[in-house]
This record gives sequence, structure tokens and C-alpha cells, in this order.
Amino acid sequence: MKRSLFLASCVLPFACSVGAARAQDLQTPDVALPPPSPAPTVSDDQVQFSADSLDYDVNGEIVTATGDVRMYRTGDRLRADKVVWNRKTGKVMASGSIVVTNPGGDTAYGDSIELTDSLKDGMIDNMLIVLEHGGRLAARKGTRALDETVTMEDAAYTPCAVATASGCPKEPSWKITAVRVTYRPDKQRIYYKGARINVFGLPTLPLPAFSNPVGGGNQSGLLGPDFRYDRVNGFEFAQPYNVALGPNRSLIVTPMLFTATAPMLHTDFSALTDLGAYRIGGYVTVSRRSDDLQSATPVPTENALRGYVDGVARFQLSPNWSLSGSLRYASDKTFLRRYDISRDARLRSNVSLERISQNAYFAVNGWYVQTLRVNDKQSLQPIALPEIDWRYRFDDGILGGKVQLQANSLAISRTAGQDTQRAFASFKWDLRRLTPWGQEVTFTAFGRGDVYHASDVGATGVASYRGLEGWQTRAIGALAVDVKWPFIGSFLSGTQRFTPRVQIVASPHIANINIPNEDARAIDLEDSNLFELNRFPGYDRFEDSSRVTYGADWAVDLPGIAINANIGQSYRLDSRPSLFLNGTGLTDRFSDIVGRTEIRFHDFVSLTHRYRLDKNNLTVRRNEVDATIGSRSTYLLLGYLRLNRDITPILEDLQDREEARIGGRVQIRRFWSVFGSTVIDLTDRREDPLSLADGFSPVRHRLGFQYEDDCLRLGLTWKRDYQNTGDAQRGNSYLLTLAFKNLGR
Repeated sequence: MKRSLFLASCVLPFACSVGAARAQDLQTPDVALPPPSPAPTVSDDQVQFSADSLDYDVNGEIVTATGDVRMYRTGDRLRADKVVWNRKTGKVMASGSIVVTNPGGDTAYGDSIELTDSLKDGMIDNMLIVLEHGGRLAARKGTRALDETVTMEDAAYTPCAVATASGCPKEPSWKITAVRVTYRPDKQRIYYKGARINVFGLPTLPLPAFSNPVGGGNQSGLLGPDFRYDRVNGFEFAQPYNVALGPNRSLIVTPMLFTATAPMLHTDFSALTDLGAYRIGGYVTVSRRSDDLQSATPVPTENALRGYVDGVARFQLSPNWSLSGSLRYASDKTFLRRYDISRDARLRSNVSLERISQNAYFAVNGWYVQTLRVNDKQSLQPIALPEIDWRYRFDDGILGGKVQLQANSLAISRTAGQDTQRAFASFKWDLRRLTPWGQEVTFTAFGRGDVYHASDVGATGVASYRGLEGWQTRAIGALAVDVKWPFIGSFLSGTQRFTPRVQIVASPHIANINIPNEDARAIDLEDSNLFELNRFPGYDRFEDSSRVTYGADWAVDLPGIAINANIGQSYRLDSRPSLFLNGTGLTDRFSDIVGRTEIRFHDFVSLTHRYRLDKNNLTVRRNEVDATIGSRSTYLLLGYLRLNRDITPILEDLQDREEARIGGRVQIRRFWSVFGSTVIDLTDRREDPLSLADGFSPVRHRLGFQYEDDCLRLGLTWKRDYQNTGDAQRGNSYLLTLAFKNLGR
């Protein structure tokens, strides 16, 4: 029968860490945790005490509790087989399957613990601490001070799992062994002296004195380094350091050293506020760059200050209002590629103020574009500021349909090119009905009025993009009827759905060519815009012809297999000259034929094929295939694109090209994998007279292997670039990745 005893004026150091069965044993003993206290303690000095039996030696003044001994003090809990308190010597001894849980959530295990008569500090043999935030410490001997600091000798630490998924013990991926380890719960940090890192059981070189955080807090310290080699910059070593400016703010400073060029500094500042979050970072260095980007052997300039700024922010000002923005700017066209930071051809900076409610939308946007393309002039890049857009929707409008009102204005300026300003207001009405025979019929009415102003139109090289100088107005109207008639039935062991579709659009002739074209240039007929009211992207062009569009959707759902396909074509009812240029698929009265096919087999195969066939001879004008084969761990990615549209080379937004993409990953073992990818330019002079490709020109590839589990990432990647652009030279590069959880990861 258990007895309970409340001891006044005693404090038991349950936050003290107790040990494992043997030195540096990181496995969790099979010992039950102490249950919560059955009743709250009366004061901080009081200890709630229970045991199967309790003996008191009056002469020796020794209290002995045995058999499932439990002690509770505020949030601390202890469980042991036996506790002996010698009131003469002031020693308290706990032994046998000890487990202690402190208010912070740390759990300690051990065989025996010896405390002083103050009951606040003590010494532990063969201890194990399982930390609340992940990780564990084991040591041959440890002591706990009055401030709860634990000092351990001949110790080991790991944040890794020490058991398999089936519960069997295993060696952690890595651990730190040290002559002395100090754990500071108040700072949530561990300090080492005489340490080594053991990876897969193999010891490394000795390490200097250092420390690492435990848990997910923001703390200052070194992060995982990067090692890289490439032909231009030589060997690279980058060592990030995190400066904790508070729990919600951080500055990462990364010196980057190269053997073949000057060093570079990378900084990244991020913060989280009550309204949102923002981040801004940048690179800066001094190195030679080439202003001759097209020569095979470019002549470098003198050393110049070079760099890159990258930032993003978003703030939720209220439930409806938000403010967001992004900033990207590079000092020159080859900086990002030379240092393998990015391969983007354009850098876009944006600021946006939005208000979103159930039926209304309002936004003010600004855009700045920096081109990194070799042949593009920065002075011709648009600066869009401001763009103002307002929309309002009536869900139960005219005749029960939906009505959307929109007003939009945009001002585009260029430092040495055409400037354009526009404003428009539009009205759109949609009414959807189902007939007694099962057809889905949608009626649409659309109207818009535009005002444009353009200046310096002669600076635009493509005549069809310019519009007329000065003020221009335009009125747009369209009526449409869209009919779908689905048929559903059984097919093999599943179901199929066949849906013929016909759309009739009526629109009068408008003066499109008088209006500047800023946002509707890259027109291409495809399955996604075949049934759109306006098949031009953007607002500056509107399809001013009456037409009939017809097609069909077919879907099959079988056990483990799903097939979706569509195909369609349009016919223009009037014979006036088309607004569309040759090669877009919409030039003649009959359009080209477009379609898409998607096939899925379980979660193992996914295939998407998009195509456009010439209406006259069925020549493939667009052929795009994307396939994924495999599982999440082992897969193959295949991509192929060929655009054979025979478009005039002067239209820079619609150039033909052909390329193949291959990527994949093979899971060798549970944590080991091999991966690779390549991009090959298959374009030749027949497809693009301005292309320098010979029909098979590799662009770049990468190949590597990686080990990654819950606390370690180790990998080596080989990349090769096959193209020269100024000081960004082709060649090989190698990246070594090594990251430890809680050590800079």
C-alpha cells in the first residue's frame, strides 16, 4: 500500500539531468515517465512524495522510500525505484530506473543520483538527457549547478534519431563527442571543449571550442558552409554567420572567398512583424566584367563594383487591405550567371497595394523591368507606374446572370523609347442555364471603352506594336453563346464522358492597329485560349471578328487510369483581313487545330501532350510533351518542346525553338539518391535564322548524389554550362553540400 508524505522546506532539483545505463549511451531506456501530480503542491518549497513503502531509522535519521517512488515539486516530476535521505550527512540518493521531467519538458534518465543537503545541486553518473526541442545528451558523469547549468564529462550529443522506423536501435547519422560539454537551459545552448564530429561513426578532425543552439529559436552563430569550384572563379568557400537581432529579426552575413577572383560579401536581412514579413539581401564585390557580350573572346573591362539586390515583403494591413512588393536589380547582365546566383533573363521589381472583399477588388501596382538578355537595350524596357485596377461583381444581376464591372488605367514610360498611357472601363454579363435536354448554355455580353495616348512611337522597332502618335479612342463590343452537351456512360470497367462544345462570338470591326500594343504581343493559339472571348493576352488587342469555335472534350476514368483529351478549331465568319500575324494559327478564316491529351496511370505515370496542327496539311506547328514516370523517391522527368510556326524573325516575342529536357532521381537506399538533369537546344537555322545552335547544342547539365535524413544532408553536384556570355564562361562547377541539424541548418 502506498503512503504519501509532504516534506516542507525542501527543494528537489528535478531539472537536474540524470543518466543512462552506460557512458554515452544515446538510446532511450525502457522506463515509464512519471505521471502528472495527483494533487497540486501547496508552496514552491513543498514536495509531494509517494512510494510503495516508507521506512524511517530514528537513530540514524535515515528516510528510505522504495517501490515506484514518485516526487513532485511544482512542474518537476521524478520517478525511481529507491530514494534514501540521510538527514545527518545531508545526502539524498536516488537509484534504480530514474526518470526526471522538468517544467521545460526535458527528460532525464539514469541509474543513480547523489544530491547535497541543499537538494538543489548534485552529481550524476552515466546520464542521458532527452531535450524537449529535440536531441539528446549522454555522458559518463555530470553535475548540476544552482543556476540549472549542467556540466558533463566524456559526453556525446546528437539531434538525430537513434531508432529505426520499426523501433530498433540504430547509430545516429552524426554526433558530437567532447571531453567536456556544458548545457545552459536558460540560453538553450550547448557548449563544447575538445570536441569531434562523428559522421556515420567515423571521427573527424578535432574542432575548436564552439557552441550550438537547441530548439527552433533565433540565435547568433555560424551556419553551414558552402564549398564550390567552377572554371571562372576557382575554388569557393562561403561561411554564413547568423546575427540574431531578436526573436523575429535576423541578419545573415556571408563572406565568400575565391581562389581566382576577388572575395564577395552576401548579406540577408529578414524580419517578421505583427502585420507581415519582409526580407532584403544583396551581393557586392569588385571584379572584371565584359561589356562585349557577343564576342567569342570578350575583352574584359577594368575592375568594377558589381552586385545584386533582392528583396520581398508582404503586409496584411487589415482583413481586406494588403501591401506587397519585390525588388530585383543587378549591376550588369552577366553578374548573376557568373556567380551562379540566377539564370533569369529578366528581373522584375513590383509594388502592389490591394483591397479584396467578397465582391470587389482594387489594386494599385507599379513595375520595373531590368533585362539581362544580350541583345536587349535597357532604355527600351517598360516602367509601369501606376497601374490601377478596380472590379466589382454582382452575383444576381440582369436576368439572374452575373455582372462584372471593371475600370483600369496604366502608364508606361521608357528612358529612351515609346511612352504609353491608357484607361478603360468595361462591362461583362454572363448567364448560365441548363436545358431540359442536358445542354449547358452560357450567354455573354461584353462592352468596353478605351482611351490611349502614345508618344515617341518611332522608337518601337516592330511597326505593329507602335500604334499612332497622340490620343486614340476605341469602343469594343462582343456577344457570345457557348453550348456544352455532355454525354456520360460506362466504358470497359469505368466511365467515360464525351462533351461536344460550340461557341459563337459576334464582334464588330475595331481600330486595333491604331492602338499601341504593350501587353498582347505573344499571341499563340492553344487549348487554353481556344474558347476565350478574346484570344489575345492582355488588354491592348481585342479579337474583332465574328467566329464559330467548335471542339470536344473526352474523359475516361478506369481503375487506376484516367484520360482527359480535348481538340478544337475555329472559323471566322467574315472575310476581312485578319489582325493576327502569320504563324499564330489564326491568320486565315479556318484556324489551326489545337488540342491536349493527359494520361495518368495510378501515381506512377503522368503524361501531358499539347499540340497545334496546321489546318492545310496537318504539319505539327506546336509539339509539347511533359512526362513524369516513377514514385516520389525514384522518378524520371521528360520534356520536349518544338515551335515550328514560321513567324517573321522580327517579332521577338514569338520566335520558334526546339529543346529537350531530361531530369530524374534514383533512390538507391532509404536516404541515398542519385539525381541529374540536362537541357539540350535542338533549334537549327530552319527554325530560327538568328540562332547560333547547330541542331544539338547542350545548354547545361547537372549530376550528383545526396544523402539526406532527418538531421544530415550530404551531397556532391557536378554542373556544366556550355554557353559563354561575356565574363560568364562555360565550364564545369562542383558543389559540396554538408549540413547538420542544429549546426547551421
